[in-house]
Amino acid sequence: MKTNQTFSILIWANKARLTNDGLPIYARVTIDGRRAEIFLKRWVKQEHWDNKTGLAKGNTSEAKSINNHITHVKAELLKIYNQMQVLDENINAELLKLKYTGQKEEKKTILQIVDYHNSQIERLIGIDYTQATYSKYLTLRDKLEKFIKYEYKKSDTFLEDLNYKFVASFEYYLKSQLSNGHNTTMKTIKNLKKIINLAVQNEWIEKNPFTSFKCSYKNVDRQVLTLDELATIENKEFKIERLQQVKDLFIFSCYTGLAYVDVMNLTTKNLVIGIDGQRWIYTNRQKTANPVHIPLLPMALQIIEKYKNSPLVSSKELLLPHLSNQKLNSYLKEIGDSCKLNKNLTFHLARHTFATTITLTNGVPIETVSKLLGHSSIKITQVYAKVVESKISQDMNLLKSKLTP
Repeated sequence: MKTNQTFSILIWANKARLTNDGLPIYARVTIDGRRAEIFLKRWVKQEHWDNKTGLAKGNTSEAKSINNHITHVKAELLKIYNQMQVLDENINAELLKLKYTGQKEEKKTILQIVDYHNSQIERLIGIDYTQATYSKYLTLRDKLEKFIKYEYKKSDTFLEDLNYKFVASFEYYLKSQLSNGHNTTMKTIKNLKKIINLAVQNEWIEKNPFTSFKCSYKNVDRQVLTLDELATIENKEFKIERLQQVKDLFIFSCYTGLAYVDVMNLTTKNLVIGIDGQRWIYTNRQKTANPVHIPLLPMALQIIEKYKNSPLVSSKELLLPHLSNQKLNSYLKEIGDSCKLNKNLTFHLARHTFATTITLTNGVPIETVSKLLGHSSIKITQVYAKVVESKISQDMNLLKSKLTP
């Protein structure tokens, strides 16, 4: 028997649906905060209804008939709820309503489940999830809807019709029609499997038909800037103010490892005095909510000081100027072309550069780099921060000197 579950029945007259017969009467069943409404097929004149008691006023035969029906409905709903508890069934308000009305439970579709999942995520933005996570699942829904129309020529499909072929075809569609890379495709399918697991937990489907589909990821050789390339950008002065601002934001990320959204979120409150008496950045990564504490290197401090009294930041207590990610990456391409760099300059490249060129290559332990990047495990850091050949050569030469008599 299920325990610690909240259950209530509210009888109410719906003033928004007033008819010539009066106000329609409803029973609202609420279980653990989720509710379902049942029309009792009875009407009452507005002046004859008592909101406090949830009953009709007076001793007329009509009032007695309505109240007897309400009493019967409440007793029947309570009886069904108790039976479901004894049988240890999955209990929610909608299922109780279906049992009372004698209707069969409506078959769920895959897009209904995605919408149900996404609505939960939306309500928890800022609590357990970020706006970026919510946007990711909205993108999944869009891709899924397009796939179903493309592959099956219909707007949706029932959960019970899902099978391995569905997810295999979805993989092929993402790659062939939407030109998604392998790892992007795998992340999309992983998120879909998570949502279908939710359907299994709610007993809307017996088992996840995608379980046997294994998501595999390919190692990506992430580009970084060398010290010489980084110096080329640092030493380049731009007469166009927007390019100079973008350059400063990019260099700041190269020396802090902060992603675009985390740089944009910085305010003067994130600038603190650390354990060593020096200035640090204390913040939380928006993507994961993991805390990040970064001692500021001289170049990063120099950029903060540059904008300290700038009208671009002072009125809003921002630490650095704000630009959209799209514009910023567009201007970075101009900077890369101007500096004659044979690399695709993006803001995320700065984070890779910090992890590899600034920290690991200079002997900062990977455990420390992992903390600076706000990663939850070193395994993630190993993907983002490769150890370049110069560091390998340096370490081996040190080993040689120790082994040489």
